[in-house]
Amino acid sequence: MHVPRAALRWRDFRLLLSGNVISTVGLQMQSTAVGWELYERTRSAYALGFLGLVGVLPLVALALPAGHIVDSHDRRHVLVGSQAAYVASSVGLAIVSWRHAPVSALFACMLLAGVARAFQAPARNALLPSLVPSETLANAVTWNSGGWQLAAVVGPAAGGGLIAALHGPVAVYLLAAVGSLVFLVLAMAIRHRPLARHPDPLTLAAVGAGIRFVARTKLILATITLDLFAVLLGGASTLLPIYARDILHVGPGGLGWLNAADSLGAVAVAAVLASRPPMRRAGRTLLWAVAGFGAATFVFGISRSFPLSLAMLVALGGFDMVSVVVRATLVPLLTPDEMRGRVGAITNLFIGTSNQLGGFESGAVAGAFGPVVSVVSGAIGTLVVVGLVAWHWPELRRLGSLDSASGVERVAATAAVAATGAPPGGIAAR
Repeated sequence: MHVPRAALRWRDFRLLLSGNVISTVGLQMQSTAVGWELYERTRSAYALGFLGLVGVLPLVALALPAGHIVDSHDRRHVLVGSQAAYVASSVGLAIVSWRHAPVSALFACMLLAGVARAFQAPARNALLPSLVPSETLANAVTWNSGGWQLAAVVGPAAGGGLIAALHGPVAVYLLAAVGSLVFLVLAMAIRHRPLARHPDPLTLAAVGAGIRFVARTKLILATITLDLFAVLLGGASTLLPIYARDILHVGPGGLGWLNAADSLGAVAVAAVLASRPPMRRAGRTLLWAVAGFGAATFVFGISRSFPLSLAMLVALGGFDMVSVVVRATLVPLLTPDEMRGRVGAITNLFIGTSNQLGGFESGAVAGAFGPVVSVVSGAIGTLVVVGLVAWHWPELRRLGSLDSASGVERVAATAAVAATGAPPGGIAAR
């Protein structure tokens, strides 16, 4: 019998989940505060664009070395170190704001936060599968993703409210530092002790092993491709201010609802997925979910009704949550434990940068042809990509359940041998 809270039975997972949610609320508050302060001080849209660039550059530069370090060292230690960097970044932002230091100091703090993110995400994602049994991994991923989405709803609203109430962002930055510090303490309390790891030299061959594994493991490559192009092409969120002001005519209050709608849909779907057994036809479900994402984006693009647009964004977030749960469950099941850091860093690189590039693509097309053409063309492109992926990787269509009894572990063993030439030391060996 399926137990909706199965993953929560495991103490170490509860620590990781609680720390992640608390820290994410703080960082979401901080993101809102940084954007507000930067625009207040510069009145420059270019400065906001540069802020996004500063956040993504460390991810691009450090993804592969970070993945290698995660695989060569105790992942708890890497997680603790990344949280310490987040604490330092948030405290630095508070000092910059309090002293009204130059804007360049603000960018330096955000650059440090980007470095922390480059290490934190692969360390956290590689650690999670070792904290619960493999048959509970899908449930753990659902709780983890749902918790992040809930934090994404609460954080910006709380950050904006505190800025308005306290007439400044200093307290928001300090609260973000406290949230990251709480995660640091909880990560130190995790009792899981991995097998002894011997740090390997940072060589091109060692760093490139993750790329070769992803390239040769068709199911991982297919799921990453789907997520990458869905986010790259379906960038409706970037254009929400235009829709709120010029198309739906709902003003800043309506924009707030539009910004929250996809996360609300994701939280609702996460609750449903957590209450149900693992998907029995995960591959087809993933394809239909991404197709639904494209269809909801299309309807949003042509809608002139605020309730309909809001409903489409809720649906869009729900479909995206299905995609996230399948991918985040499948990738660690197919990846040997000793390579999860590198593979996780690669997936984080592709998905993280696609958000930034997708925003740029949407803005560029909207500038040339209008926002409706941008959103609708991206939706059509997403549907085309779903068809191409389903045709090119039939393995994905045939993928069954994501629980341990379904044979996913046997697929993992086969994939590991094919990609690396050696038996896996992760899921299949446990």
